[in-house]
Amino acid sequence: MSKRRNPIVTTFSFVATFILFLPFVSESASPRPSVVVITVDALRADHLGSYGYSRSTSPNIDRLMSQGLRFERAWTPEPLTGPAMCSMVTGLEPHDHAATRNGLRMKPGLNSLPKTLAENGWKTAAFVGTWTLKDNLTLLGEHFETYGERLERKRWFGILNSEATCEDVTDDALDWLGEERKKGPEKPFFLWVHYIEPHAPYRFHNEYADRIGVNDDQLTKKDRYDTEIAAVDASIDRLLSGIRQAVEEKDLLVVLTADHGESLGEHNYWGHGRYLYEPSLRIPLGIVWPGVIPAGTVSSQATLLDLMPTLLDLVGVEVPEDLPGESWATTIRGAGEIAERVGCYQAHRGAVHGDSSRESDKKRSKGLIWVGVINGDTKEIVKVSRQLIQIYDLAADPGELDTLAPVDAKPSDSLSACLARVAEGLGSLDTLATQKLDDETVEKLRALGYLE
Repeated sequence: MSKRRNPIVTTFSFVATFILFLPFVSESASPRPSVVVITVDALRADHLGSYGYSRSTSPNIDRLMSQGLRFERAWTPEPLTGPAMCSMVTGLEPHDHAATRNGLRMKPGLNSLPKTLAENGWKTAAFVGTWTLKDNLTLLGEHFETYGERLERKRWFGILNSEATCEDVTDDALDWLGEERKKGPEKPFFLWVHYIEPHAPYRFHNEYADRIGVNDDQLTKKDRYDTEIAAVDASIDRLLSGIRQAVEEKDLLVVLTADHGESLGEHNYWGHGRYLYEPSLRIPLGIVWPGVIPAGTVSSQATLLDLMPTLLDLVGVEVPEDLPGESWATTIRGAGEIAERVGCYQAHRGAVHGDSSRESDKKRSKGLIWVGVINGDTKEIVKVSRQLIQIYDLAADPGELDTLAPVDAKPSDSLSACLARVAEGLGSLDTLATQKLDDETVEKLRALGYLE
């Protein structure tokens, strides 16, 4: 095994910069900023320039990332849209909020980031353009004062009428902000915008081909995927430009991340959800607040679960004590660093079928496929049905090509603890009813690749 890198090597300079910056921060930063969280479906970190990609897919995202704290090693708790976004909003792991697969709802009445901010004076809204985040499938609408769904667009070659383009979602978010600003005294707002691009099957955007260096006569799936990133990158720029016309930059905190990544043929797999390999598990993550967060990078392990405690901490709202994530505000303030953690991750079957006779639809524990832990540079995963263990050194073998696990490997203490916690949580959910999905929803989830 390789030695673990210093957990916050690149952050030492970041912290020093912040200490020098403190007098300016205290005088100029708004104590109650508006918060914008942008999530991009199936966005791989290593296909962004800010993470070293050679193609010019993301100039606007890269510029944004350079203005704040960028996390070099961030992961999603589960590489499926519904579970991951429910975790981001509630700060809970999938086996605790109950939406462990697409088509399974969260428990009603949970606390969340937007609910907590609303209780403290923020307006809250979300705008999504994908079927898997519909309120009746997730209960996410319960957590926002406004929950906008745009699902009438036939984005996929005119054959699937269940999504919205990045342009559509940007329009909806800016329209909402414009209407809110007409209503009187300005209040800070929490706005979540979720873009479906670059989800499969990857629409080709010819207007970005030359910039990226794509030959439209010999297109590959990866080429189309990259043009999708370029398209959403342009919409993100338009979204932020519109928001900045209404909110001063010093009063605006922006997060950019993804629900999960995307496997583009690695391990002979295209897509996401059913494995815990890096292409679909690792995500980009950046937090930007001019005047408060100087530019820097962090190499310690981070997850979507950290967003709720971090954002509440940064804006001065009390953080619930029972959240599994950690607040990065301590690091941002230059007062210390988060101790290295062992991250626990899980993968489930893509979606329920809506068939009440299927045993795997009635019990959440039946959908679990993989559980894994990341400890420093070591990733250890187990296929639950076979107790098949794989171990990878992510520093020496980033492609996860050569497992270090012997044939008769047993789970480490860390993996055993993670597996037990997930299994216990899922077992407690098996008594929850699973809603029967209507025929249209089953059709949409199948077309999205979540049903076999």
